[in-house]
Amino acid sequence: MKTTLLLCISLSLMITTMALGQGSLSFSASIPLGDQQVEDTSGRNISLQSAADNNGLIVIFSSNTCPWVAKWEDRLIELSTYSTANDFGMIVLNSNERIRDRGESLEDMNRRAQKQSYNFTYALDAGHEIADAFGAQYSPEVFIFDTNLQLVYHGAIDDNPNNANTVSKPYVKDALDALLAGESVPTRKTRIIGCSIKRSE
Repeated sequence: MKTTLLLCISLSLMITTMALGQGSLSFSASIPLGDQQVEDTSGRNISLQSAADNNGLIVIFSSNTCPWVAKWEDRLIELSTYSTANDFGMIVLNSNERIRDRGESLEDMNRRAQKQSYNFTYALDAGHEIADAFGAQYSPEVFIFDTNLQLVYHGAIDDNPNNANTVSKPYVKDALDALLAGESVPTRKTRIIGCSIKRSE
């Protein structure tokens, strides 16, 4: 009886955790749903694996309507330029399924990409399936995978969303530089500031 009760409690906790989308990807884990096709703002279908380059892949969960994304938006463009020059792939995913009709549709994404001169792949994560597989909760939220496509960093872009000129810890760039130097990523996990991903109810 006691064993059965404990099993029921454990199962209940597991279901609650899954329902809340908690439990982000573990370090050294491979890219989940790496071969799943997503549509980007150019109308192209692409997978996370095909978005990767020789030195790895940056996956960022983002959105059109989050003010925190807007604060970092210019730095996303700079990051894309830096990653391309150093053979890292970069893909940005919009997982806000619940508010697709309120500024987060693929058409809205395309307009945003053109207006802001996005130089990276911006794709729709239909049904927030990839966000769920990653355990992603916020936008912006960054995951970096190394040349073996294993997770080495999870967190924020840097330590100052309000002012790019006073950033003291450029977490993502530091992680990329460490990988390029064949070193361990100095800070693997950082606190994320952003808007919650709007999942379907």
